[in-house]
Amino acid sequence: MTAPLHVVVAGSTGLVGRACVAAFAAAGHRVIALARRQPEPGALPAGATVRVVDWEHLDASMDSLDASHVVCALGTTMKQAGSPAAFRRVDHDYPMMLARITRQLGARHFLLVSALGADPESRVFYNRVKGEVERELTALAFPGLTIARPSLLLGAREETRPLESLMQRLGWLMPAKYAPIDANDVAAALVRLAGEDRPGVRIVESRELRALANPAGARG
Repeated sequence: MTAPLHVVVAGSTGLVGRACVAAFAAAGHRVIALARRQPEPGALPAGATVRVVDWEHLDASMDSLDASHVVCALGTTMKQAGSPAAFRRVDHDYPMMLARITRQLGARHFLLVSALGADPESRVFYNRVKGEVERELTALAFPGLTIARPSLLLGAREETRPLESLMQRLGWLMPAKYAPIDANDVAAALVRLAGEDRPGVRIVESRELRALANPAGARG
């Protein structure tokens, strides 16, 4: 194994974020989990350090943060956010604030959990916001930028999502690019991608994420 990385995970209490905290900690890396409030006991691995942050005043919460890698798994839904403006605040503004601050603090690799279909020119609001974040992150010129574009994410959520249950049953009928992917596979792939630490911009969709997480079982 290479030397342990110093990894910050944003969105650490969400589906992919929790999986990332667990996967990076299990791989022996130092993990700082950013959270709005202190998680319940046992919600995150014991090896992770929790830092409670105020996203509206993030710069005041991030002083002296020592991180080589940043994993951004921030995200909400229109239903949870309540309005397009509130959705954009969480899915665009917060990731960009995080990126600018950690870039200034010396982070060399930013790993974004985006979404399949992200496109800054899309007519679909969700896809357009995701695409705008990707484009603006590229302009920050991190030495390494990894953009993960998973398809529909599967895993244990607090809320019930009937569409996910349906897609889980029908996923085997779909091409690998569009088939649902487990959040744990996304996290495992991000650990691999962080460890490879390739320079430049790398965009990775579900088929490759699945292959990175489980080479022997990846679908063709």
